[in-house]
Order: sequence, then structure tokens, then C-alpha cells
Amino acid sequence: MSATIARHIAERMVRLREQQGLSQGALARKARMQRVSVSRIERGVHEPSLTTLERIAKALGVRLIVDFRK
Repeated sequence: MSATIARHIAERMVRLREQQGLSQGALARKARMQRVSVSRIERGVHEPSLTTLERIAKALGVRLIVDFRK
């Protein structure tokens, strides 16, 4: 995963979480993750797997769309 993609994911994740008034801990509980993992993804320190992204998307009530563009 490129740094650009990881940064985009992190920014979108923070925006969605904050729009819903969720703390990192609350999101982590909904996604069945550790709060520190949410923090690391949001800071761009950790690159999440697709499985993790699916769980986060479900917890946030959004669809995960993977789009390969040329």
C-alpha cells in the first residue's frame, strides 16, 4: 500500500468517525479491534488489511469500495 493510499484511508476514517461522534475506543469496539489499532491506522502508522477495512467500514455503516483505475 502506498503512503498516499494509507493517508487517504486515514483521513477518511477520521472524518467518518468524527461525523458520527465516535471516539477511537467506540469505533474499535464496534469493529472488534483494539483502540491502539484504530489509532495507528488513523495516524498512518499501520496499513490495514482488506479484512480490517471491511470491519471498520461495517462499524461506520459505509460500503468499502475497491476501485482499480487506470
